[in-house]
Amino acid sequence: MNEDKTKSGLVSIIGRTNVGKSTLLNHLIEQKVSITSRKPQTTRFRVLGIKTKGLCQAVIIDTPGYHRGHKRALNKYMNKVALSAMTGIDILLFVVEALKWKEEDQFLLQKILKGLNKVILVINKIDKLKQKERLLPYIDQLTDKHDFMDIIPISALKGNNIKRLEKSILTNLPTAEYLYPEEQTTDMTEKFLISETIREKCIARVGQEIPYRITVTIDQFEEKGLILFISATLYVEKKSQKGILIGLGGKNLKSIGTSSRKELERIFQKKVMLKLWVKVKKNWTDNETIMQSMGYRIE
Repeated sequence: MNEDKTKSGLVSIIGRTNVGKSTLLNHLIEQKVSITSRKPQTTRFRVLGIKTKGLCQAVIIDTPGYHRGHKRALNKYMNKVALSAMTGIDILLFVVEALKWKEEDQFLLQKILKGLNKVILVINKIDKLKQKERLLPYIDQLTDKHDFMDIIPISALKGNNIKRLEKSILTNLPTAEYLYPEEQTTDMTEKFLISETIREKCIARVGQEIPYRITVTIDQFEEKGLILFISATLYVEKKSQKGILIGLGGKNLKSIGTSSRKELERIFQKKVMLKLWVKVKKNWTDNETIMQSMGYRIE
C-alpha cells in the first residue's frame, strides 16, 4: 500500500463535557457510532470511528468529556479514558464551544496539550451565535494561547464546515498503511453498540432525573433466523431510581424498550425481540470492582 502513498493515523477528539465531540465524530464518519444527548458526560467509553477517503484513512477516537471537581469512581474513570486516548496519536482535535472558554478548557490547554504539535482547534456550536461578528475576535484571542496547526469554526449539529475540517485532518495524516480494512467504520462490538443505544434511549426518557446513574449490560444477544433476540439489564443505584426508570405502570420502561427496538432494527436491518430488566446495584458509580464487572475497563 505504501507504494500508492497511502496516509493513515490516529486522531483523538478531546474537550470538556458537552462541547459536541460525539456529534462531531458521527458527522466526520457519516455514521452514528457514538451516542449523543444534551446532558453532559453522556460518553463514558472510548469510541472509535474510521474515515477512509481516497488514499487516506483517519482513525478517529471520541472520548468522555474531561471534567474537574468530581470524585466518584465513574468520573475518575472517564477522565482516565479521555487522557489515555492521547497516547500515540497523530492529530488531536481540541473541541471548544464558541464564545465560552471555561476553566476546563484552560486546564486542558495548559496541562495536557502543552508542547503538543498537530493540534487542530475546533470551535463548535457557531450555529448558536446570535452575534456572528464576535467570532473573529474570539478566534484571535485563542490564537495566542497555543501554536495550533489549524483553527476551524464548525457546527457539528448542522454540519457546517465539517468538510473543511475533514480536509485538514486528511491532509495532515502521516504516510502509512491503513490500520483497518477500507469498508470498516468502527471497532465497536455489536453488544457494545446495543448497550449504548439502550442507554441513549434511557437518557432521552429520564435524563432529567437520573442520567448519570444508569448503565446497561447485555445478557442475551442471539440471532435465530431473521430475528435478533436481545435481553438487557438496566442498572441504577437506588430503589427510587428504579421506580423512576420503570415509570408509572411501566410507562417509561415501555417507551425506552420501543424506541430502543426501533433503533436497533434500523441498525441491524432485522426484526428485534427486546427484553429489558431493571435492577439496583447500590453505589455502582463509586465502586471500581463493580464497574469493572460491568465493562468499565481501560485497555
